[in-house]
Formats: sequence, structure tokens, C-alpha cells
Amino acid sequence: MLNNNYQARWWKKLKEGSVQCYLCPRLCLILENKRGFCFVRQNIGGELILTTYGRSSGFCIDPIEKKPLYHFYPGTSVLSFGTAGCNMGCKFCQNWNISRSKEFDCLSERATPMMIAETAKKVGVKSVAFTYNDPVIFAEYAIDTAKECRLKGIKTIAVTAGYISNEARKEFFESMDAANVDLKSINESFYKRLVLAELKPVLDTLIFIKEKTNVWLEITNLIIPGENDSDDDLKNICNWIVENLGREVPIHFSAFHPNFQMMNYNPTPKQTLLKARQIALQKGMQHVYTGNIEDDEGSTTYCSTCHQNVIERSRYEIKQYHLINNKCDSCHASCAGFFDQKPGAWGSRCVSVKLGEESS
Repeated sequence: MLNNNYQARWWKKLKEGSVQCYLCPRLCLILENKRGFCFVRQNIGGELILTTYGRSSGFCIDPIEKKPLYHFYPGTSVLSFGTAGCNMGCKFCQNWNISRSKEFDCLSERATPMMIAETAKKVGVKSVAFTYNDPVIFAEYAIDTAKECRLKGIKTIAVTAGYISNEARKEFFESMDAANVDLKSINESFYKRLVLAELKPVLDTLIFIKEKTNVWLEITNLIIPGENDSDDDLKNICNWIVENLGREVPIHFSAFHPNFQMMNYNPTPKQTLLKARQIALQKGMQHVYTGNIEDDEGSTTYCSTCHQNVIERSRYEIKQYHLINNKCDSCHASCAGFFDQKPGAWGSRCVSVKLGEESS
């Protein structure tokens, strides 16, 4: 049975019944009966409550490549779910009906961490992904679920914007096996104007994951016409990744589609993503991908030494696989990531799964 009043972590009491949340860099001061920026952390009787613990917007089995993760057990299936709310304020949000929701109508299922782990084992997925909205804001639920999954040999994945405090960062990521972090821009003004957040905590998260954890890391950069698509924008983000994280970290350049508060923008032209990929390769990045467009070359993994095609994809389908013990079968150079001897065969299917109780 799930508790609707699940006491949150990473907060402290202040005067006159108010509390301060320090899960993320916003450090929200929350008066009694009010909610933080993310909307899902509420001050009830002087206690900070996570109102979405055990509540999901639904469960779906996806291909791992959809997260996107291309170097973490390619071809395998992943049980994906999210809750509601977000601690970012992206004006271009691509999942705004969930992440910017001020209501909980989308939370149709209740499921304990154990139920999720048991279901993942039963349906035979390799991993569970916390996605759709940012798992940072339901960190307690994600961490508890990750612990249950590990007991059953199930991997866990955070699909996140990386906006998390120093205090919470360590425990959150030590529970994860892989992460795709959305680095929206390398420009501080972009974050302040279009994300209503700060850039530095995101960069701190990326460096922390790379230097202090064993979490497999990939990065997504959503390219928005006129905002972060100039040659300088693309060169700067690639330079920062190479200098601070290394050449082997995969990056996915993804196409923007007009949404939420930016309906007056044009979709990202395919040519822009192809240009971004070429710039990244010129900057020495070893694994560069394009997303949300038809581009088999930009979906394929190449050996960083001999440049042979080692994993050929068409969308989310794996067509060829030339890795043996994580090494190119031509030159025997290692490929960064986590790979099975054979790829998974899940393909591009997306299958809804029912496992929880109906929310009242």
C-alpha cells in the first residue's frame, strides 16, 4: 500500500512553518500548504512531502536507443516511466503535458518500487529508465526503485537535465547504472532566458558523473533554430565536452519541434543536425549521433580507431553488429560503453505495460 504523504528528503525546517528544499539548486522556500517550483514537493503541516511517490504517468517497454543510449547494451528493451512536474522551466519543453503539469490527472497508476522491479524481471527487460519528466524531482522514488532493481539484476537509467544539488547528487547517481544528460546549451544566457535555470550546476553534474561514478554517460543536445545552432554554439559545446569529459562520451544532436511556449519557431532542419555532427567529429568527438531525423549514418556507431561500422542502425533497429568483447572485430580497438556479446533484438517496438493500481 502506498503512502500519499511520503516525506521527502533534502530539506530543512524554517521559521513559522515554512521549509527549504535543497534537492536542486533552486533551494525553494516553501510556505505551509504551498509547493516548490517543481510542483510535486509540498509543505504539509511543516513537513516537505513528495506528492508523486509511487504515482506514474504509465509504463512502456521501449528500445534502449530511444532514451537515447547507443553504448549501453544496444538493442535491449527498457521499462520506462515518469511522474509529473519538473524543476526546469524550458519554454521549448517537448514533454510539457507531463513535465509542466499542474495537475495529477496524468498519473494513472500506482506502483511500489518492488512492483516495478518485479515487473521488469517478469517481462524480461534489461533496464528500467526514469524518464518522460526529470527523475531528479522524484529522486526518493527513483532511488528506492533502483535499489529494488539491483536486487533482481536489472540496470537503471536516469534521463535527466542534471539540475541537482551537491547534497543530493552523490546518492542519486550512485543508484544509477547509466544516464543521458540533456545539455541544452553551453551558454549561460540561454539557460537563464529559455530554461529559467543556471548552467553551472548542470556542468558540475556532468563532471561529477564522469569523474566520481561508474555511471555510463551520454549527452543529448536539442538544437533550436536561432538559439543554439550557430557554428560557435556547436564548437563551444563540443570543446567543453572534449576538455572536461573526454572524446569518448557520445553526444546526440536532436531536432527541435515547435512546442509549448515556442510554437512560433521552425523545426530544426536536417542539414543543421548534419552540420552539428560534422563539427563534433572535427573537434575530435568519437561517437556523434543525430536524433529525430532519418539518418542511418548518424545512427551508426563507428570504431574510433579504424572507423569501421561496428553497430549499424536504422532508426532503432540494429542491422549489423561487429563487436567482440567490446572490441572492433576488424582492428580490435575497444569501443567505449557496455555491450553484450550479441545485441538485443527488441527492435523499435514500444509496448504499454499495466502493473499498478488505479489512482483514486
